Amino acid sequence: MINLKSLTSILLILTFSLSLANAQNWPGWRGPNGDGTSSETNLPVKWDSTTNVIWKITIPGKGYASPIVWGDRLFTATAIAETQERLLVCYDIRDGNLLWKSTVLKTTPEVKHDDNSYASGTPSTDGTSIFVSFLDGVSVVVAAYDFSGKQLWLKRPGTFDCVQGYSCSPILFKDKVIINGDSEGDAFVAALSKIDGHTIWKITHPRKFMSYSTPIIREIAGRFQLFFCGNQEMASYNPEDGSKYWFINGPSDEFCSSPVYSEKLGLMFASSCYPQRHFLAIRPDGAGDVTNSHISWRSTNGGCFVPSPIVAGDYILSTMTNGSVYCMEAATGKVLWKENLGKQYSSAVYANGLVYMPNDAGTVTVIKPGPKFEVVSKNNIGETLFASPAISNGRIYLRGGNHLFCIGER
Repeated sequence: MINLKSLTSILLILTFSLSLANAQNWPGWRGPNGDGTSSETNLPVKWDSTTNVIWKITIPGKGYASPIVWGDRLFTATAIAETQERLLVCYDIRDGNLLWKSTVLKTTPEVKHDDNSYASGTPSTDGTSIFVSFLDGVSVVVAAYDFSGKQLWLKRPGTFDCVQGYSCSPILFKDKVIINGDSEGDAFVAALSKIDGHTIWKITHPRKFMSYSTPIIREIAGRFQLFFCGNQEMASYNPEDGSKYWFINGPSDEFCSSPVYSEKLGLMFASSCYPQRHFLAIRPDGAGDVTNSHISWRSTNGGCFVPSPIVAGDYILSTMTNGSVYCMEAATGKVLWKENLGKQYSSAVYANGLVYMPNDAGTVTVIKPGPKFEVVSKNNIGETLFASPAISNGRIYLRGGNHLFCIGER
């Protein structure tokens, strides 16, 4: 005979299982659109380390890779200092149980910045395979796994050399895994086969400068464009074969944050990070050198370093690592307000008309974007937060310094 408590648990599992069928997956860095936006509407706006925490589990090792979600599975990358392992781990999102962990490689830790980790690149998935990238000495490693944790292939498409360390989040396009390998090493962008990892195309860049910027892909005017920041330029490539459509010189040497796109305005937004920070709005319909013809607006206000900007309707929000958050008119670049929300390396997400802005101290400030600074809530998980949030099935997944949190309305 089933008691009331068991019946309640069964009903909760059934209800959640049904909700998964309608949930939006979060399959890679910055979600389904690669820009931090989600179509989910039933998200919590208030929580702390225990309130509205569906589950909380200790995650092995350390890493700043963000969680990704597909169906009832959550994946992320981590590194174990004691054993020098780089791991891909998988959890059941219904209860946080660890389903499996796979060692991608064992390697001596590379030189890195104190604010980086040995597992900073976010994995990606197409619902069948998971793709992840680490650094082995100076060799870029890209590996594919199935949903049971079995390795399908492992390739080394190039080298990466930067004193800041490594962070590469693969993105997927049709049959391809695209990675950014720009650095003082080989300096390249490459597309590998999802099936066996062979190189489909590889662009070598003559100007060997650091870029941690993850590209985004959009279909505009009947053609797919891969927006990429590196090689001392902001450029658009054909993701099918790697040919270049257009480029803008500079505006400086290095890039870190990812570009975003406003379909409403038809503008691509991107920021350089070093030695100067320039924030640009670009019309992506050009050909060849469009440095002097296709910049809609340019500003040093809001030029971001590590955190990627977020488009929220008519507004664009960007964050400095020192915590200065700018809200600007996306169409003009006019600064509407500026606030300090605490030192920040992770990137914001946008859903149901609200921006969820995390900081390193573990506080996520929920903001209603608009011409005036309006805070809906401030929520602290009680530990550091360097990974960016993931959103799926009405829940927010946060990877703290020690724990993985599933946040949802109780």
